[in-house]
Amino acid sequence: MFERRGKGEHDAYAVLRIKDFRMFILARFLLTFGVQMQSVIVGWQVYKITHDPFSLGLIGLAEAIPFLSIALFAGHVADSMNRRRIILVTVIAYLIGTIALLLLSFRVYDTTISSGVFAIYAVIFATGFARGFFTPAQSAFMAQIVPRELYPNSSTWNSTIWHIAAVTGPAFGGLIYGFVGIEVAYATVIGFVIMSFLFFLQMRNLPLPLRDVKEGLLESLTTGIRFVFRNQILLGALALDMFAVLFGGAVAMLPVFAAEVLNAGPQGLGFLRAAPAVGAVLMALVLAYRPPLRHAGVNMLIAVAGFGLSIILFAISRNFYFSLAMLALSGMFDNVSVIIRSTIIQLYTPDNMRGRVASVNSIFVGSSNEIGSFESGLAAKLLGLVPSVIFGGTMTLLIAAFTGRFSPKLRKLNLHEVR
Repeated sequence: MFERRGKGEHDAYAVLRIKDFRMFILARFLLTFGVQMQSVIVGWQVYKITHDPFSLGLIGLAEAIPFLSIALFAGHVADSMNRRRIILVTVIAYLIGTIALLLLSFRVYDTTISSGVFAIYAVIFATGFARGFFTPAQSAFMAQIVPRELYPNSSTWNSTIWHIAAVTGPAFGGLIYGFVGIEVAYATVIGFVIMSFLFFLQMRNLPLPLRDVKEGLLESLTTGIRFVFRNQILLGALALDMFAVLFGGAVAMLPVFAAEVLNAGPQGLGFLRAAPAVGAVLMALVLAYRPPLRHAGVNMLIAVAGFGLSIILFAISRNFYFSLAMLALSGMFDNVSVIIRSTIIQLYTPDNMRGRVASVNSIFVGSSNEIGSFESGLAAKLLGLVPSVIFGGTMTLLIAAFTGRFSPKLRKLNLHEVR
């Protein structure tokens, strides 16, 4: 799957020598750490109130609806307005949302119990709009601060830093919730979001790339969609990841597995949430030295199939440590796919369309996490917990086989030839 480079031919740390990129990934690490902490806290809090797996799926749906509704317009904004400013404003919006969740959690008000979980869903719904604007802006801005020849290197390190945060964030969130309490846990999230804002603030304020053709709003909104759908490689990569995450994700059901199948409690939930990212980080360290760019299409198909198989094995496990191992394996396979997809998007997208293409990518892949959470909750309610996760993993295997059969350009893709 991975090619070996000759001595001196590949510098795994090249992109880290760029100051703006270092500031960018530090800020993204802190924000991701806080958001991942918050996802564990909210998931356990909601399940503790409702004891209903479906309510966990509704958390994802509450964020996905605004995210999807604003995505195309957010891509247009990212290609029309200062991207750094968009990032700063959306981080402030995240901060306000976390403060609201903290206020809702004080027992003296008892708001969440008196109104069910609607107040929590409302805050998550509001932050979905912020995420909708943040995603294309940060993706497009990263491409501005990195030279084209370092795009694969930046994708690897960006993914590595994200997954390190996703390793430590859930574990830290679960431990703080379990040992100290929900109020302290939310206050800690607030601290990480503030630090993220300060690092984003230190990045240079870069001008937007020039746009050769003036477009009306409607034409600008649809340009990214047309561009992606006319490119079989881009479309195949995005669709493959979208359906794999949509059906193969077991993350939304982890509070139920932790509470009812593995008897692990909130501390165990934190480690279960962190396990996929542990695997992803280990894989990212390998990929930094041996990028999966040669035979990238085949590598991506193998990775998605491996992801589906590891999810099936997780579903049938009754041993906490084997479950951790399977989740870690799923993260290893997933990271191969993520890095290849990110490199494809960066290499095939013109500079003046990065925001809009990133928004289409977020519709395909980013929202599938939340919609996948809803699908997981609905499937668990209809089929039962374990059969629903087995079904999702099986669908992922079938999707990998279908894509390999009907997307020959993606299957034959070699990213060395594109570079």
